Amino acid sequence: MRDTIILVIRTARMLIIATLVYNVAEGLVAVIAGLQAGSISLVAFGIDSYLEVAAASVVLWRLGAPDSDDAERAERRAVRFIGWTFLALAASIVYQAGHAFVNSEGADESVVGIALALASVTVMPAVALWKLRIAARGDILALAAEAKETLACSYLSITLLAGLVCNALLGWWWIDAVTVLLLTPWLIKEGIEGIQGEEEDERRPLCSCRSCLFGLRTCPLPCCTRV
Repeated sequence: MRDTIILVIRTARMLIIATLVYNVAEGLVAVIAGLQAGSISLVAFGIDSYLEVAAASVVLWRLGAPDSDDAERAERRAVRFIGWTFLALAASIVYQAGHAFVNSEGADESVVGIALALASVTVMPAVALWKLRIAARGDILALAAEAKETLACSYLSITLLAGLVCNALLGWWWIDAVTVLLLTPWLIKEGIEGIQGEEEDERRPLCSCRSCLFGLRTCPLPCCTRV
């Protein structure tokens, strides 16, 4: 059992460190390319990358908690912090989208942005699901919360592709702002839930079944309905 826990923690750390390295580079490229192209989605994508860097750093700190009592306290703090990063990203998206609509500004063509989005669409969903699986194995709530932020990054990469491609081919300047706004209700929901948290004796263990994507969505199987 102890060997399994050690393996889970090591794998979780590896995933978090990989996330940190990838998102530092991704955020830098996205923000620079977004400013050059005037893309809301691309700039928001870059901002999300650095929010994920902050969230991943907190999870890495939580994984280093030396005992169970410290781990529980670190877990609650990490999940609350990640909740605030969700709300910060939602606020940033609403502000940038509102600015775009008021000024009728859309995204210009950006080959770098399209390439970056394609890379993230390929990589991020797999990494997020891997994190959710490891989080479920070790019942690490902070890692599961951070994995959902990785999924937000995946969604933003899809909206980024939609905005840049549609504007380049069809001249739909508004699609960039519309598609990215669709993410905000989910971000707000996850943010509020993370900040409010749950008492340890009320929290359900994270689910490890594939049918609910390792706790990403609910399902009627016993592993998801247990208390």
